[in-house]
Amino acid sequence: MATYHIETYGCTSNQGESRQIEQALREGGHYPAPSLDEADVAILNTCTVVEKTERNMLSRAKELEGETTDLIVTGCMALAQGDEFTNAGVDAQVLHWDEVPEAVLNGECPTVTPDTEPILDGVIGILPIARGCMSNCSYCITKFATGRVDSPSVEENVRKARALVHAGAKEIRITGQDTGVYGWDNGDRKLPELLDRICSEIDGEFRVRLGMANPGGIHGIHEELVDVFDRHEKLYNFIHLPVQSGSDDVLAEMRRQHRVEKFKEIVDTFNAELDYWTLSTDFIVGFPTETDADHEQSMELLAEVRPEKINVTRFSKRPGTDAANMKGLGGTLKKERSKAMSSLKMEVVAAAYESMIGTTQDVLVVQDGVGDSVKCRDGAYRQIIVQNASEYGLSPGDFCTLEVTSHQTVYAFGTPVSLN
Repeated sequence: MATYHIETYGCTSNQGESRQIEQALREGGHYPAPSLDEADVAILNTCTVVEKTERNMLSRAKELEGETTDLIVTGCMALAQGDEFTNAGVDAQVLHWDEVPEAVLNGECPTVTPDTEPILDGVIGILPIARGCMSNCSYCITKFATGRVDSPSVEENVRKARALVHAGAKEIRITGQDTGVYGWDNGDRKLPELLDRICSEIDGEFRVRLGMANPGGIHGIHEELVDVFDRHEKLYNFIHLPVQSGSDDVLAEMRRQHRVEKFKEIVDTFNAELDYWTLSTDFIVGFPTETDADHEQSMELLAEVRPEKINVTRFSKRPGTDAANMKGLGGTLKKERSKAMSSLKMEVVAAAYESMIGTTQDVLVVQDGVGDSVKCRDGAYRQIIVQNASEYGLSPGDFCTLEVTSHQTVYAFGTPVSLN
């Protein structure tokens, strides 16, 4: 778990984005710090209306950089003039709003609410299916809070999912520290059965997104799992499979329960069975034992598997973990490696969204966006923005068909061609 400090400047849209960031952080088990100097990470949500505002944003970023361990800069100036922070010598991660929660997570498993009860937020239902995990990663503090995996029965989770749908959920997000090991504590991994039953036994028009599943937990059930994806349209063709490094040596030091080959076997299986799907993965850059050669192996793996969603996190020590006792790499080196991987990431993700232009996609409207826009998800959980949504009468919970017209690197824009 991490403590955070967030500052927001600018219009009400920025205020709304900050609320969404905080919501995601709280759902992941993070909490606001009592003060800036007690925060693990500071988040600066920027404005870029006039030149004076830009100077103020750069000045505030420099102040925050000196007062906290990690700084994340997001918002309008970060998106429009992200290089200004680098040119000013600010040591920060410059990220899109949607990327901030994953960056704060620092490669750790999410921490679900203590009672693992479902949450309904608008048309999005969040269903924690279990607490805890079966891993013992050397950098992760979450395990101290959650312990080993504790899995309710499939019947109980199906009942909770049904209640969310009856309450108005159109998208159910399956969450947990590691969804791939659901049921392991009871002698059998039950994730494929759970997903199959939610999609087949619950009436209604809704979609299901599977949350983070570590490769070590998924490997061994990946063939059964991809069959469930292939059979159910309600299930987004999306899997979050955090590899963390392309180096087996680093993975061993991290005490991850997989090696690169296992990760690639899972990806190859999904590639063989699904025509259109999204691979989401995470990389930790600058782990204390990471050499130049290790980093290059991570870069090569990213270029080879070409995930459509990639979270790049600079390693940050968590108190009480074994990795915190390792001699760390210098901040400049971590920054250089992060910048190189983030640049490659943007190329890979942009190519994926570029390939969507001209296609038609059936989507679910999941959230209001900035101004008169809505955020939609297609069958592979890729984000498509519809502008001037009121002209089409679109609101969260609607299903429609879009033509993808353009993209902005990490999301696409679309125009409705039919409303369902």
